[in-house]
Amino acid sequence: MNSKYPEHVDPTPWLGLAADVTDAQVRAAIYADSPSTRDFVALLSPIATRYLEAMAQRARSITAHRFGRVISIYAPLYLSNHCSGGCEYCGFASEVTVERTRLDPDQLQAEFKALKTMGLDEVLLLTGDRLPEADFSYVSECVSMASDNFHSVVVEAFPMTTDEYRELIRAGCTGVTVYQETYNPVTYKKLHSGGSKANYEHRLQTPGRALEAGIRTVGVGVLLGLHDPIADLISLFQHTVSLRGEFWKSGVSVSFPRVRPQRHDYVAPHPVSDTLLAQAICAFRIALPDVPLVLSTRESPSFRDSMAGIGISKMSAASRTTVGGYAAATDPGNGQFETSDRRDIEAFSCALAKKGLSPVLKDWEAVYRG
Repeated sequence: MNSKYPEHVDPTPWLGLAADVTDAQVRAAIYADSPSTRDFVALLSPIATRYLEAMAQRARSITAHRFGRVISIYAPLYLSNHCSGGCEYCGFASEVTVERTRLDPDQLQAEFKALKTMGLDEVLLLTGDRLPEADFSYVSECVSMASDNFHSVVVEAFPMTTDEYRELIRAGCTGVTVYQETYNPVTYKKLHSGGSKANYEHRLQTPGRALEAGIRTVGVGVLLGLHDPIADLISLFQHTVSLRGEFWKSGVSVSFPRVRPQRHDYVAPHPVSDTLLAQAICAFRIALPDVPLVLSTRESPSFRDSMAGIGISKMSAASRTTVGGYAAATDPGNGQFETSDRRDIEAFSCALAKKGLSPVLKDWEAVYRG
């Protein structure tokens, strides 16, 4: 993973195939015993849209077999919105006018209490870029406090070194999430004008550093809408396969966030339809049957309900994209982006139950962290 554009995330050799796939290749890919990259690309091809119902049925069967009829639930908790990054699509970008703040220990405990009252036992801690206001020591402190309250503590923050990830593990971190946003280096450079996130290769190698440190799970993904979605999804697939091959003792999950409205009024240059997103989720489930697939509250209630159990095995619920936001009686606004599914845990759980699915708010004990 030392080259400027690692071979395993270059979609170029596969894009021509996606345009020339035949019906027979799609049908074969849907029921392949050991799907290849070629099969995955066939499932992403335009012609595969005709077979979306068959893909969904196959994905549902695989999900039920590998993950049962359960959906794991978590909630994101923003620790800070201090950021030096110039991401064009982000509501917390450095040039955006917004009140900058971070949670102090008392506020953090209040947020933990609110999340525990909701029944949640997995929390995703988020920050912006590395700054003195929210540096590694601050994140590590927050992880330590969170691990006293939750059995699963995942961090989505600035890229860190392998040694720093080892320290986070000692503090109680069980997982790391890092999205490449887009795998196209030219588009990436245009969108990220400052801060440590501007270093494409350093960010690309972050999941590997976390796994090398011994982190239990890593979550990867792209922000759909920034670049050609087919190219980015192929690269995401290749990256996932590469990480699983190299770090086979650890877990890798995949997320599918789409660009959402925020203060920049940023308009996605490559909008992704519900149909294409559903096709992508089914393609990933068929080609990577054991990988947890995650869908957040960026998506609408109807779309989330339709995809639960069809590929998707993990979802966020009752999310706030503000710093804190759970302890307050109402959402204070000024979030990183607008959520679409604003149902509370009870309403979301009821929707799952109507589909014969069971929400799981806790499914493993801290003693098994290893």
